Parts: sequence; structure tokens; C-alpha cells
Amino acid sequence: MSYAGPDFEPSRPRRSRRGPLTVAVVALVPGALLGWLVYEAVGGPGDGGGSGRAAVRTSAPAAPGASGSPTVSAAPSSSAPAATAPLKGKVVVIDPGHNPGNFRHPTEIGRQVDIGTNKKECDTTGTSTNAGYTEADYTLDVARRMRKLLQAQGATVKLTQDGDRPWGPCVDERARIGNDAHADAVVSVHADGSAAGNRGFHVILPDSVHQGAADTRPIVGPSRDLGERVAGSFGRVTGSAPSNYVGGGTGLVTRKDLGGLNLSTVPKVFIECGNMRDSKDAALLTDGAWRQKAAQGISEGIVSFLRG
Repeated sequence: MSYAGPDFEPSRPRRSRRGPLTVAVVALVPGALLGWLVYEAVGGPGDGGGSGRAAVRTSAPAAPGASGSPTVSAAPSSSAPAATAPLKGKVVVIDPGHNPGNFRHPTEIGRQVDIGTNKKECDTTGTSTNAGYTEADYTLDVARRMRKLLQAQGATVKLTQDGDRPWGPCVDERARIGNDAHADAVVSVHADGSAAGNRGFHVILPDSVHQGAADTRPIVGPSRDLGERVAGSFGRVTGSAPSNYVGGGTGLVTRKDLGGLNLSTVPKVFIECGNMRDSKDAALLTDGAWRQKAAQGISEGIVSFLRG
């Protein structure tokens, strides 16, 4: 930049005299210029109202014999990935209702087991759509999708059966699997077999039972919390409405006749994802893309419960 005016008069040329001080100053100019350029490159004072100093960090003074220029490094990027395992240390048990092979073992699944309030058959074959798509196939598919989603969140996930046994397990064993795993949450996946025209999902909560081998009193509260969160996220993600035939439009039902709930000592709920006997619900239940939404909705409810 040049300047000329009444208060400025260029000095007369003078003979150059380079003493030791002049040489030292000249030597320092390139280093100072380099420092200024680096300072400008990292942004100088911050544009957001901060001092901008956090963006520049100098190293400790250089060791003798090393370059005298300071080392400059950028601050850690604010786009660094967040924690990818929010459910690390949490155990989730998924209970795919029934078993695709149950119909081949009527004697085994028909035997009576103690459910606390009374005795009931070990298991059933479940229902199916009018076209023959079985509840057992549906529940196993959704359970596997849920496992993948929850493991991606860092949870330890266990299935009560994974198509790896010819029948069962019985309802009392299903409860025991969750108990022995000290699960933080258990969800039993089902689809209903009601009359045509009955549509929608509902979540079944344990009633307060204290009889025989059953004592659900410690889990009634947390199970309701789990169930409400699962119902809310399932409806939101799938777009399905709560059942129009049970639950009074709330999507929540309390029961004391299910051994899988009565014998549980950890928070547990059932979800009936829709009515397989209704053609409109059946169209959803048999669609792979919708089943992925069902798995996501249930899983998001579990995540919400576990994270509080």
C-alpha cells in the first residue's frame, strides 16, 4: 500500500548499512510471514464469536538444533463419529412365537406345563393367512431382522429359537430363557388370528400375578413402560393403527393367562403385529418391506426403553 499527503514526506535515500541487528531481523521475516500465513489458513479469529484460539495449537518449544518454526495442528474435527454402541452391555431376548415345525409334533407341543395360575399346553402351531403364510414364519423373520438392528446398537441379542430346533420351546422354557439371560428386555413377537374385519396391532402386558411359580409383581411396572414404548414406535414406524377389536383403541391389553408372561422375572411383553385373517392386514404381514418396518418399530421401542 502507498500513501502520499501533507503529513507524509518520503525520506531521502540512504546508503544501505547492514549491521548484525539488520541481518537478524531479515532472517526472522520469512518465519514470521510463514506463521501469519498458517494463521490465516486455519481461519484466524473465529467467525462465530469465539476467539478462534482453539483452532490452533502450537507444540512445545523446539529442541536445540531443530527448526525454530512452531508446529501447528488443526483441532479435532467436530464431525467425528459419535458412540456407535449405545446398548453395549444390554441383553435383549426376542421370542419368535411358535415354531414352523410345531405342526409335525402335536404330541410334544400338546403336553401340559405349569404357567403359575394353571396348566396349559406347551405351545401351539399358531395361525396363518388364508393363503397359508404361517405366523411362525412371520415371527421368525421379524425376530431375525430385529436381532440385526439391535446388535448394530451394541446389544447382546438372544432368540428363544432360531429355526434350529424341530419344535417348541414350550412357553415355560421361553420364559426361562429370558430369565436365565438376565435380560434387560424381552419381546415375544406374534400375529393374531381373529375374524376378518378385525385389524391393527396390540401389545400384551403382564397382569399382577402371585400364584404358584408365578410372581409378576416386580415386573408389572417396567413391562408397562416397555410395552407403551413398543406400541408407540410400532405405530409410528409402520403406520398401523392400534387394534379395533381389543384394548379400547389404546393398543395395550393386560392378561394373566399367558405362561410366557406369568413366569417371567424380567420386563417382558408380547406384540400381536396384526390380524393374519384379515385380508388388509395379511397384505402387510406378507410384505417384506413392511416386516422390516415392523422390526424397526419394535426395536426402536426397545431402544427407547433401555435408554430411559
